[in-house]
Amino acid sequence: MGPLQDIFETWARGWNAENSPAMFVRKRRWLILAISAVVLIPCFWHRRIEAGDLASHVYNAWLAQLIEKGQAPGLYLAKQWDNILFDVALSRIAKVVGFPAAQKIIVGICVLIFFWGVFAFVAAITEKPPWLLTPCIAMLAYGYSFNMGFMNYYLSLGLACFSLALFCRPRGVGWVIGAFLVPITLLAHPIGFLWLIGTLMYTRLRNIVPGWWKVILPLTVLGILVAANQFMMWHAEKYVADWYRGPFYVYNGADQLALYGERYYWLAGVAFFLGVFFAGADIIARRKEVAWWKPFALAFELYALAFCAIMLLPENFHLSLYSGWIGLLGSRLTTVSAIFGLCFMGSLNPRRWHFAGFAACALVFFGFLWQDTEWLNRLEANAESITKTLPAGTRVIPTVWAPTGSRVSFIGHAVDRACIGHCFNYANYEPASGEFRVRVRPGSRVATASSDDSEEMESGEHEMQDEELPLKEIYQCDAGDLTKLCIRDLVSGEKNGRIGYKPPSP
Repeated sequence: MGPLQDIFETWARGWNAENSPAMFVRKRRWLILAISAVVLIPCFWHRRIEAGDLASHVYNAWLAQLIEKGQAPGLYLAKQWDNILFDVALSRIAKVVGFPAAQKIIVGICVLIFFWGVFAFVAAITEKPPWLLTPCIAMLAYGYSFNMGFMNYYLSLGLACFSLALFCRPRGVGWVIGAFLVPITLLAHPIGFLWLIGTLMYTRLRNIVPGWWKVILPLTVLGILVAANQFMMWHAEKYVADWYRGPFYVYNGADQLALYGERYYWLAGVAFFLGVFFAGADIIARRKEVAWWKPFALAFELYALAFCAIMLLPENFHLSLYSGWIGLLGSRLTTVSAIFGLCFMGSLNPRRWHFAGFAACALVFFGFLWQDTEWLNRLEANAESITKTLPAGTRVIPTVWAPTGSRVSFIGHAVDRACIGHCFNYANYEPASGEFRVRVRPGSRVATASSDDSEEMESGEHEMQDEELPLKEIYQCDAGDLTKLCIRDLVSGEKNGRIGYKPPSP
């Protein structure tokens, strides 16, 4: 059997109904600390954490501080109870230690909450700790949702996983803590909150419904999703929905590994088919057992419903003609698919080769990620070199594009972060969208009040008006080296994005 297999089976036996989460942590605290230290490495391997929209969150946290001091004319802080947890925490910690250190601290905490939240949820569903899946959970922790910088959403999923794991256990204290985490999840993001409530209701009802009547539950959920799909299509003039996100079969959860280029897609395919192979081998080995399907049933139902939801929900849509986009909904929801897929994989009998296969994928994935985030660090260093020479309060519009083939499109926000203390990004989409706590009044010189204008400016298609000037554009001036940036004055009547690198239209 071998010593490694003995260790894995000893770990697996350590999780049972009699062990409380606190006891589990106490018994394995050194292992948990060691794994946590390894998981945090990508937060510290470069000077800056590169995660798309994270830079925009940091920039707007700085604006929030200026608003409190009365130094951001036309901006104000709105009172809201969702989509704010990450931003508030970042802003408050930054007041004590500064933004560079605050990012490391808060993002690191988010990564650990997500990683161990998924671990706890999988363990609760499968009734055994998924040690062999730690490479997969680590890759998911640095997957598409993280690299796009959806930090409030990402944090909400981690908190929701912890809450669901606690609700799975029959202990009263666990339920109290799980209930406490529910409103905290809403503070982070409404999607995580809705997923938590929906999953909790589904699993509770499934435990009540007897025998084959359980099939009514997934059919009912599927019917609700189809009805929502048809409703939005019938009211297309109101929601302005965008449904296309590529072939439906690609968005199976493994797509969370598809990031900065084609090589990630190949890796995602290898990881997915490894999982299919491992599951197939395990199911064949169990085929003569009585009720062999029972350990997999719940995870499979949840995974299948998540997959259907992604197919039937729009990728982007407006709640009204005057609101900002709710964007990349299906693409980010595949994180949920991946979590349910890990629950399915966690139901397999643990094998050494499962860990070996996924660990090899993780090594390649993080090797790719180090290379691409190092490139992004060079881009942001060049942005800092340009912005630090600008007079305080200079207004700029960045038009910075990701390399062809990259699925992470928000790299232009690196200029936002470079502007802290030096300049204002007039195209800043957060205040105009009305979906974040930093808001803008018409006529502000700090940020545009029009969501449409913000979108046009970011895409390099906005015709400059006299009343918007003076403005400077920061753009990529060397198609052979997209990290090289230049700056110029914009003039009335021209479209920003006219000069410099611009990717070909699809």
